[in-house]
Amino acid sequence: MAERKINVKGETCPVPLVETRKAVRTAEPGDVLIIQGDHPPSKDEIPMAVDALGLELLGIEEDGKNWTIKIKIPAEV
Repeated sequence: MAERKINVKGETCPVPLVETRKAVRTAEPGDVLIIQGDHPPSKDEIPMAVDALGLELLGIEEDGKNWTIKIKIPAEV
């Protein structure tokens, strides 16, 4: 299991979601992806995609306008 950070601060849709999907495709089962960004719509879109892809949302943290989303890749993916 590894933690991978994806920094999409300063990026707007659809870049954060595209970068998240790229990371999911190359992740290994059990990996945790940590997506860091500041674009408000992406903070809502990424968790919806996580749900649609059958991934595990570990949490969403906010610090001012910045947010961090943690996703775990299950063994089935």
